[in-house]
Amino acid sequence: MQKKTTRSNDNLLETYFRQIKVFPLLSFEEELELSKKAQAGDNDALHKLVNSNLRLVVKIAGLFEVPGIPLLDMIQEGNIGLIHAAKKYDYRKNVRFCTYASWWIRQFISRFIANRRRLVRLPQRKEETLRRIQYTYHVLCQSLMHQPKNSDIAKELGIPVKDVDSFVSIAAESISYDYNNADDESVSAVDIHEDYTYCPERSLLKKASSDGTMRLLDKLKDREKRILSYRYQLNGCEPHTLREIGDKLDISPETVRQIEQKALRKIRNHVKELRELMYVEAI
Repeated sequence: MQKKTTRSNDNLLETYFRQIKVFPLLSFEEELELSKKAQAGDNDALHKLVNSNLRLVVKIAGLFEVPGIPLLDMIQEGNIGLIHAAKKYDYRKNVRFCTYASWWIRQFISRFIANRRRLVRLPQRKEETLRRIQYTYHVLCQSLMHQPKNSDIAKELGIPVKDVDSFVSIAAESISYDYNNADDESVSAVDIHEDYTYCPERSLLKKASSDGTMRLLDKLKDREKRILSYRYQLNGCEPHTLREIGDKLDISPETVRQIEQKALRKIRNHVKELRELMYVEAI
């Protein structure tokens, strides 16, 4: 029976993938035009903006892969987030739709997973606090090189220990009702959620985006490249003011500003490459 259900889900996924492939991807200009029409009440433009980005939802949903929750269910919830993003997308911000929509898609999928993973649904504010506790737990694991106690997490977040104890107790569904977490911290925040602080796919995409940005900088002169690196914290550089950069290069702050503007104008000639990098980063 389980094999039959799995095969059925796979067939549904294949059918869905074939259906969404017929919708062409949009250029940045097309996204802005559709957004204008959608805000003016054109439902056809709204539908086209949504349909052309259904593949983005599939890619984002595939990054979660939560056991016990079908991928199609997460895709469906992500599609709701996509529709919500399409209605709120403002063309005047001059930002690619996929960059904006990806945050809404992730938020809707995350909420869906959180609600499915526990028997009793929690208020959104408590879910957000649980996610902060989970994230802090895994960060402290890496910095302290051992499992942190609830008191360590509370200190890092700046909240009372009893609040962390309370949230952990709420989230630990398999714990007996007479369990007292305040007396025993053997069950910690790691029992709340899986560790999503590291994602190989996201790291790979981020590296590809970073490498692409550095390739664009290589088209500039050495001094232009150094100034942009200092100004925008590229290639591991710390942020610098115009005066600090001027002192390093032995030129005036005004000269630094002029070189910066000139370098930015050069990069704008490769705006198509930049937009592609933004698309990769959003995914």
